Amino acid sequence: HQQTFLNQLREITGINDVQVLQQALKDSNGNLELAVAFLTAKNAKVPQLEEATYYQTALPGNDRYISVGSQADTNVIDLTGDDKDDLQRAIALSLEESNRAFRETGITDEEQAISRVLEASIAENKASLKRTHPEVWSDSPNPYDRKRQDNCPVGLKNVGNTCWFSAVIQSLFNLLEFRRLVLNFNPPANAQDLPRNQKEHRNLPFMRELRYLFALLVGSKRKYVDPSRAVEILKDAFKSNDSQQQDVSEFTHKLLDWLEDAFQIKAEEERDGEKTKNPMVELFYGRFLAVGVLEGKKFENTEMFGQYPLQVNGFKDLHECLEAAMIEGEIESLHSENSAKSGQEHWFTELPPVLTFELSRFEFNQALGRPEKIHNKLEFPPILYLDRYMHKNREITRIKRDEIKRLKEYLTVLQQRLERYLSYGSGPKRFPLVDVLQYALEFASSKPVCTSPVDDLGASATASGTLPAQTSPSTIEQQGPSSSDVPSTSPVQRSVIHKPFTQSRIPPDLPMHPAPRHITEEELSVLEGCLHRWRTEVENDTRDLQESISRIHRTIELMYSDKTMVQVPYRLHAVLVHEGQANAGHYWAYIYDHHQNRWMKYNDISVTKSTWEELERDSFGGYRNASAYCLMYINDKEQYLIQEEFDKETGQILVGMDTLPSDLRDYVKEDNKRFEKELEEWDAELAQKAQQEKLLSQIPRAPAPSPAPVQAGEPEYLEQPSRTDLSKHLKEDSVQAINKALAEQEDRGPEAIMDT
Repeated sequence: HQQTFLNQLREITGINDVQVLQQALKDSNGNLELAVAFLTAKNAKVPQLEEATYYQTALPGNDRYISVGSQADTNVIDLTGDDKDDLQRAIALSLEESNRAFRETGITDEEQAISRVLEASIAENKASLKRTHPEVWSDSPNPYDRKRQDNCPVGLKNVGNTCWFSAVIQSLFNLLEFRRLVLNFNPPANAQDLPRNQKEHRNLPFMRELRYLFALLVGSKRKYVDPSRAVEILKDAFKSNDSQQQDVSEFTHKLLDWLEDAFQIKAEEERDGEKTKNPMVELFYGRFLAVGVLEGKKFENTEMFGQYPLQVNGFKDLHECLEAAMIEGEIESLHSENSAKSGQEHWFTELPPVLTFELSRFEFNQALGRPEKIHNKLEFPPILYLDRYMHKNREITRIKRDEIKRLKEYLTVLQQRLERYLSYGSGPKRFPLVDVLQYALEFASSKPVCTSPVDDLGASATASGTLPAQTSPSTIEQQGPSSSDVPSTSPVQRSVIHKPFTQSRIPPDLPMHPAPRHITEEELSVLEGCLHRWRTEVENDTRDLQESISRIHRTIELMYSDKTMVQVPYRLHAVLVHEGQANAGHYWAYIYDHHQNRWMKYNDISVTKSTWEELERDSFGGYRNASAYCLMYINDKEQYLIQEEFDKETGQILVGMDTLPSDLRDYVKEDNKRFEKELEEWDAELAQKAQQEKLLSQIPRAPAPSPAPVQAGEPEYLEQPSRTDLSKHLKEDSVQAINKALAEQEDRGPEAIMDT
């Protein structure tokens, strides 16, 4: 029980320090709620300031916000004047307050302000985030829209934020062994009277409603059925209203507890001096052995578990989650004699036929003071081999774990070396080393030039009559005019105009890319040989590193694939998916049809065919805000879990209504009769409407009144009979015709009137 409390505290608070969790349990005397309150209050980073001191809204007579923070009325500095010293003191005081708050909380003033704004926004939208408007499906008035097609699975109506109920119930209903246990459950004989205690008063009525619900899912002619009566009993136990969604794991825990209690009552009544076996315990509960060291002392104990919780954050697949859950603390201390460190290993000693994993996708954000959903991607296989976690294989598993640890350390070294080849350089911009060598080779092989491009441009500019870039006008003035530049007949001396390079003629030998200025054939030959050889060596080294890394990955993946480690297969039966955030969302389930070998999607009233690809997209996470929340695996060797029932006399498979006990068969027949009556009433209503339309079509229409001729001199906009008057006359004629037809029907009978 202490380990269970520790796991729950770790999941709720996100604290992994075992000693801190144990101390919290000790201080709270084993009270889980007090321990959570103690840990969250102790580790919260947001300063605990009263909400009234933040965001105080305008008061009567004030047109401005009056304060922010509890110290708004102290250390006030008047900045309305022109005194610059006041401004400097205000800045200094603000910086001092910010630094003090940062030292105390580790959160800057800006972050606190943002956090307060977010909290205020969340408070304003709390109703919408928690989906206060219950999602109730409205039934179509046409019962044929609600009619079951052939043998399609029956859905469950959402009666107000009950998608969590539908997802869990459908997953359990499609376990044929569980379905048989529920359908064939007979209440104890003494339960016909008033139940003996509160537990029986709650559990036995729920079992009765669950039997009725399962029977309807088997033999109903409706497309979906209403689970309201069973849901109401559950909601009374949860003490919640329609606007509050339930957590799937919490509901599954409660459901299994109730079923266990109900079957235990029945088992105790039938006990004949032997130890009773509860079928719910046999189906859903297993055992593991905890072996470890606590403060230098070794311990070993066996514990029972139902749903097995797994952390998601920081792991990429289900096996990594399981490895982390099976080892806690310093694993090396388990095999040492003199060690003060603490640690433990978990080994399954007995696995249940139905193994359920809770994926902890919600964690408590201590800074914001609320839970948040983890959207990380987590892969899981359709077939899960659990041999490596069994106690009987612990020695082999430890050897393989050590080998995997050594391979991963070597893999890290290879990956670091490969990174240097693929990202070469010491600056912020890095390039693959093979590309760097190729660039150097291309540079050396470029056509050499004797002068720089700038010199070439300058020479070209001078030859074309334009000043070179380095020549300034002052230099020309110092040289003075020559006799050839200033004719004797010109009274005004013309100044030389400087033209830009764009008007210059580019020399034909100017290179279009960088090239060496001076390089001999011998130098080029040696350099090309070295660069070619180095590039080939780098390519070979890179390829060898990549192949080695791939080979190590493959070795790790196949480490547990030998024959001794594939003897305990579990097949994925159902995946419960949650879409949304921590405080609101929608649930649905993917359930495997073991007889049709296909996946089905159960989404409230909708039941459709699906694929593994669609399941991956919606369940693995990492792409959007939908991800798996609960995984249900079944022992692939226990075929009775999914095996159909057979008739003991004929040996034929029993399907549909034949699988129901007599009382439930009668219950479903009565419900089907009511639905058939709905269909008949709908057909009669349609027939009556068709008859009325036929009678109306036989009524002769009154001729339209001809417009009066327009006399000369009269205006063309004379008042015409209104449409209201015409409708009134037609209505009177229709009523008379219908009354006449009804009178004839009474005289001649319905057959005669239909023949007319």
